[in-house]
Amino acid sequence: MAIQRLFPTPLWQGRLDDAALLADLAHSCRTLAEDDSAGRRWSRDNRYRGYTSYASLNDLPSRDPAFGDLARWLVKQASGFAAAAHLDLAGRKPKLDSLWVNILKPGGGHSGHIHPHSIISGTLYVEVPAGAGSIRFEDPRLPMLMHSPPRSADAPAESRNFVHVEPAAGDLLLWESWLRHEVMPSAAKAERISISFNFA
Repeated sequence: MAIQRLFPTPLWQGRLDDAALLADLAHSCRTLAEDDSAGRRWSRDNRYRGYTSYASLNDLPSRDPAFGDLARWLVKQASGFAAAAHLDLAGRKPKLDSLWVNILKPGGGHSGHIHPHSIISGTLYVEVPAGAGSIRFEDPRLPMLMHSPPRSADAPAESRNFVHVEPAAGDLLLWESWLRHEVMPSAAKAERISISFNFA
C-alpha cells in the first residue's frame, strides 16, 4: 500500500547572504518611510500599522541602487522557482512587475489575501526582531473540504490546513500568486522591515 501526494504547493525558501546589501536596503526603506508622504498618507488612510510604498512608488529599482541590485537577484530566484515548479512560461523569464516596502510597527499584521494579475509573489525579510510573527499560508482547497476532519497535531506541513513560516532577516520566500497568505500580528518591540514583490 502506498500514498501518493497529489497537487503539491511549492514554497521557495532562499537566502540573501549579503549583509552589506541588507544594511543598504534597511537604510533605504527607512529613508523612503521618511520621504514618501503619499505612502504615509495611504498607510494612515488604510489603517496600515506602519508604512508601505505599495500604492505610492512603482520605480524603486531605478530610484535606488540597492533596490536595483535586489531586483537583479530576485529575477534569478524567480527563474529558479519557476523551473522548480515546472511553470511553462513559453521560453520567457519571469518579469518583475512591482516591488514595495513594508515597515510594520509592533502589533501590525496583514489580513489574508492573494496577489491578482501576477504569477509569482514573494517577500524578502530585511529586519526581523524577536517576536515579529510568522507568515501563514492557507491550503487553497480549504473552501472545498466538506466534512473533512481536522488534522492531527503531529501532521506534517503538507497535510495541514495552515502552515506558519517564521522568517529571519535575509530570508526569501516565493510562492505562486494565487496562494492565500497573511502576516500574523507582530508581538515584537521593534519594527519589522520587509520588501514584497510580484512577477508577471
